[in-house]
Amino acid sequence: MNAYIVSGYRTAVGKASRGGFRFTRPDELAKTVIRHILKSLPQIPQERINDLIVGNAMPEAEQGLNFARFISLKSFNTDKISAMTVNRYCASGLETIAIASAKIHSGLADCIIAGGAESMSLIPMGGWRVVPDVEMALHHPDYYWGMGLTAEAVAKEYKVSREDQDAFSFESHQKAIRAIEAGKFKSEIVPVNVQENYYDAEA
Repeated sequence: MNAYIVSGYRTAVGKASRGGFRFTRPDELAKTVIRHILKSLPQIPQERINDLIVGNAMPEAEQGLNFARFISLKSFNTDKISAMTVNRYCASGLETIAIASAKIHSGLADCIIAGGAESMSLIPMGGWRVVPDVEMALHHPDYYWGMGLTAEAVAKEYKVSREDQDAFSFESHQKAIRAIEAGKFKSEIVPVNVQENYYDAEA
């Protein structure tokens, strides 16, 4: 049995602490995208969906517990569609798609919604309370903070200078800006209405 991706959408991306989603829960963002997917595919009834798999790098606070289950309940308005949260840090969202594909290939499922949801506004980098194991941190410090060290190792092995990295990064951002201005991402981004509440001490 083959697996096919029949639809794919996302929200826009904002700045962590000052962006447009800084007061918006990640499960609300995910719900908005999933409902858009359902609306865009009327030929696939909700009852056909076997599972929802959501990747999340920091499964705590607003995106803690079985985060995917809450998204399922909000999105489908039923408790009949199961859900699973997957944590593989930066590859969490990609892993959910791999799992969904494997389940469909094996005949364990027919239709799955898979992807990732994350808030870098509500959950700080590394989480709220990091408690490294003393022995592990002493003998394998890179197990806890691996991405920065990985970047340094890759740069050293392939002789990538800081100047080249900065130039590549700058041009990448310029390409993104040009693509946004040309409307190239418009069809894949789901509009999200946000609400911001402020306390007026003088009112």
